Amino acid sequence: MKTAAGAAAKKKPFFQRLKEDLARNKMKYILMIPIIVYFVVFHYKPMYGVLMAFQRYRPTLGIAGSRWVGFDNFIDFFADPYFWRLLRNTFSISFYSILFGFPAPILLALMFNEVKNERFKKTIQTISYMPHFISLVIVCGIIKIFVQTDGIFPVFIESLFGVPASNWLTKSPYFYPIYVISGIWQEVGWGSIIYLAALSGIDQELYEAAKIDGAGRLQQIWHITLPGILPTIMILLILRIGGILSVGYEKILLLYTPTTYEVADVISTYSYRRGIIDADYSYSTAVGLFNSLVNIVFLVTTNKLSKKFTEIGLF
Repeated sequence: MKTAAGAAAKKKPFFQRLKEDLARNKMKYILMIPIIVYFVVFHYKPMYGVLMAFQRYRPTLGIAGSRWVGFDNFIDFFADPYFWRLLRNTFSISFYSILFGFPAPILLALMFNEVKNERFKKTIQTISYMPHFISLVIVCGIIKIFVQTDGIFPVFIESLFGVPASNWLTKSPYFYPIYVISGIWQEVGWGSIIYLAALSGIDQELYEAAKIDGAGRLQQIWHITLPGILPTIMILLILRIGGILSVGYEKILLLYTPTTYEVADVISTYSYRRGIIDADYSYSTAVGLFNSLVNIVFLVTTNKLSKKFTEIGLF
């Protein structure tokens, strides 16, 4: 009976079915209106500005009146002497952030999951969340104080190994470790929340059965816990790799110096300088569009590989 009713409903014209659905779920559609408006105004309407990447945009002429130049801005960017340096630095910072930063919240969540004292567990969780709520400007200020010549870390290393103290932010080899480690410190606790939620959904009877079979804690983690949160891990990994070139310019702008440009200057900071400081809006838009297209390629590729090897994907 249900199959016959469903087949009959499908035979109805699309607009009739839409009208009936609107009548049935009127309140749900009303609740969706603010979300739809938000995405249209702040996400879809600004996409019109992408046209600037193919123009010599002039604010006085507007997008409609500016001269069309095709792919000239992209060609100029690819021929820019800084292109390969920017690409290398962006990929390097993202790679190290993923390599060391992505597993950190997973490991922290696994450690929290093993703590049996609830009061102690909640206290440590709260402490680990706190850095996420500190302003990035304050975080960078703290980093600068800690790694300057008379800061706690250079002085400690000098007293321990005899290495002369110096300002680490002026040393190119130190920039990546400072950026990655400070990022882990700031976000590891906040990032563990999702994994803790995934851990709470694992059937506890599996652990009981494993104990009966003689499995130790590490074996239980390897054969039960990690497979249980694997879908969450893969979805977040796909999203993270999908934004591989989206290195936030704010933190780098606050930390880098002329002596570290060689390793610290990335696509987003270069785009900021060309677009905001030099007012070359078309060139900056072209750089940003290239950045987004590369991210999309990585997102689709990672999603395909994930579906092939783990049968988990975003789409």
